Amino acid sequence: MSMLAKRSIKSNTPRGRYVTDRKGKRTGVVLSIKRYSRLMEDLHDLAVVAERRDDKLVTADEMKKRLHKRGFL
Repeated sequence: MSMLAKRSIKSNTPRGRYVTDRKGKRTGVVLSIKRYSRLMEDLHDLAVVAERRDDKLVTADEMKKRLHKRGFL
């Protein structure tokens, strides 16, 4: 029997669909591509925040000066 034959997809809640094994244990989740993309973007954003956690803080005035100097304002 193939792996797909051993699994089923059940809609257990209005918000989620789960892949279950023969015993009914949830083994995966089905997401729309749109929802998956949003979650991946959020994960990336959180990783960037974590990487920059120890960066020196810059005041709003200093940032405006930098942006003006670089031609963005």
